[in-house]
Amino acid sequence: MTAARLALGTTLRRLPALPRVPRRTVGAIAAAALLLAAGWLWLRDSSLVAVRHVSVSGLTTVDAPRIRLALESAARDMTTLHLRPAELRFAVRRFPIVADVRVSASFPHRVRVTVIEHHPIAALAVADRRIAIARDGTVLATLPAPSTLATIPLRSAPSGVRLTDRRARAALAIVAAAPRALRVRIARVTTQGGRGLAVALDAGPTLYFGTSGQLAAKWAAAARVLADSRVAGATYVDVRLPARPAVGGLPNAPSASAAAADAGQVVVSAQAPAVDGASTSSGTAAGATAQSVPAATPAAPASAPAPTGSPAAAVPQTTGSRPVTGAATAPAANAQP
Repeated sequence: MTAARLALGTTLRRLPALPRVPRRTVGAIAAAALLLAAGWLWLRDSSLVAVRHVSVSGLTTVDAPRIRLALESAARDMTTLHLRPAELRFAVRRFPIVADVRVSASFPHRVRVTVIEHHPIAALAVADRRIAIARDGTVLATLPAPSTLATIPLRSAPSGVRLTDRRARAALAIVAAAPRALRVRIARVTTQGGRGLAVALDAGPTLYFGTSGQLAAKWAAAARVLADSRVAGATYVDVRLPARPAVGGLPNAPSASAAAADAGQVVVSAQAPAVDGASTSSGTAAGATAQSVPAATPAAPASAPAPTGSPAAAVPQTTGSRPVTGAATAPAANAQP
């Protein structure tokens, strides 16, 4: 180890010494760097690159002239080497229709501003008035709210430019998460007692969502059920438990129950679902106890009751506050010997 250190020291001593840089040279380099930085700062904000031509695109609203004027005025205080997008957004902050502003420069004097507008996705129904609302809850009071937009009832109009009502925001989240093919069919989103949020479709069943959680899974479950011709004519689809959606109000519940057993995914009921929290005994007395039909258990024939100890007699029930609730089919209600 000692010999190696001695050899290394000898080698280092034999290396030529690095030339020393004169202090004047170091000072000159530092001064040149400072001059370049100062020159850049001066050029960046000088009239040589001042913005003189502003083009604004993306505006379709009736407020387009005022928005364009505000953007042009703000942009002319900039240069093509020193754009400040935050100042452009601040200049149009009083226009709720503006979702965002994007800007680019063409040296030396031209600037292009692109406005991203909000688009209404639903309409707030306040008394006899309809107010357009954007996906993020921005109130678009100056835009029309056609009847083709999903309706969200509200007791009083929003006081600001943002929707703050908790239930209305949950309903808006459901509309925003809907696939486009189903969103255009949404007529109304309301709250129905213990069933929570309910979506009424044009020329279709009511979809029970319960809450605004798991929206992607709930819409996927609803889409699968609605695409199945075997459940055509149902009055409701309950997707509060998206892994096991419930279908009710079918005109031919026994045969639909057999179809659901083949699919192993859908719980079929003959009547409307019981309100969450209802007791098992009261639901049974009213004929409203939901029956789960597992894929491995064939449905009992409509004319013959299931024998004691058969798989149909052991069909699990869903009661209380569980998400999937509903009414039993006629054969399931008579499954006792």
